[in-house]
Amino acid sequence: MDIKITRQENKTMVVLNGRIDTSNAEQFQQDVAPLMEGENPDIDVDCTDMSYTSSQGLRIFLMLQKSVMARKGKMVMRNMNPQVKEVFDITGFSNIITIV
Repeated sequence: MDIKITRQENKTMVVLNGRIDTSNAEQFQQDVAPLMEGENPDIDVDCTDMSYTSSQGLRIFLMLQKSVMARKGKMVMRNMNPQVKEVFDITGFSNIITIV
């Protein structure tokens, strides 16, 4: 899995590529940990090339969403493929995280 994090104006852009699973979830958590702090809570996640997420990945997305909400920000996940979207729907994460 590859992750690219950039800051644009008042929001942080995150581009995900590949799978989030047990082999890389810890690294993914370390990569996004700085996004759970700071003055700029708005996060835009591009999931165009994210092919899979395990329950560990879901946990990290939930932690990120909670930190964003606590700082009065907004997290949006975009361009999710149908298979990944189905995982978010089945687990109820679609009701917690904004997916467009």
